[in-house]
Amino acid sequence: MTNLPQVQIASTLEQLLKDAKYDLLKIMKVAAKSIVRPMQPSDFKEAYLSISSKQGEDLKQLIQEKNLKNIVEFGTSFGISTLYLASGAIETGGHIITTELIESKARKAIENFEKAGVADRIEVRVGDAVETLQGYSDPIDLLLLDGWKDLYLAVFQLLEPNFHSNTIVYVDNADMKESEVFLNTLANDPQYQFQPRHHGKVILITSQDWPQP
Repeated sequence: MTNLPQVQIASTLEQLLKDAKYDLLKIMKVAAKSIVRPMQPSDFKEAYLSISSKQGEDLKQLIQEKNLKNIVEFGTSFGISTLYLASGAIETGGHIITTELIESKARKAIENFEKAGVADRIEVRVGDAVETLQGYSDPIDLLLLDGWKDLYLAVFQLLEPNFHSNTIVYVDNADMKESEVFLNTLANDPQYQFQPRHHGKVILITSQDWPQP
């Protein structure tokens, strides 16, 4: 029997990944602005900031292998990474909370989730993640950090009380300067274990000092 949700997700992802592939010009224009001023999230309101399909499949496999159910994502963009998360969560009975600062991007992401048939599995919170995730109280099995890199530490510290000994924190763009500041801060504490993936572009963070689930 055909797994219809997975077929719908795959079809939606195929189109989105094509769109992202031809979006490099927008990103280059944004990068050019950094010569005269620091880049801002609003500079990327029309640009895809997507993980690769290889990373996406890796995330899906990780969710399935570890039976991860309660998933939080920092940085929705147009929803490509979220759809990979949903593809894994379908198999585990999981649910995703994802956050996006730019309202127009969040609206487009929701359209993509509806097209893929997984909107009922995804809650989108629009605004500053430090505010929209304030008061979050459920256990977290997987945290994907893929938003504005300067906020990685703040989001991590906000949600760490919800981590348990089986929690995995997936840090995308770990090789960027701003991400390295976050990782270096955690590296000073021996409780955290780092596992590099994708040639250092991704770091998985775990800790046996987090409480038992």
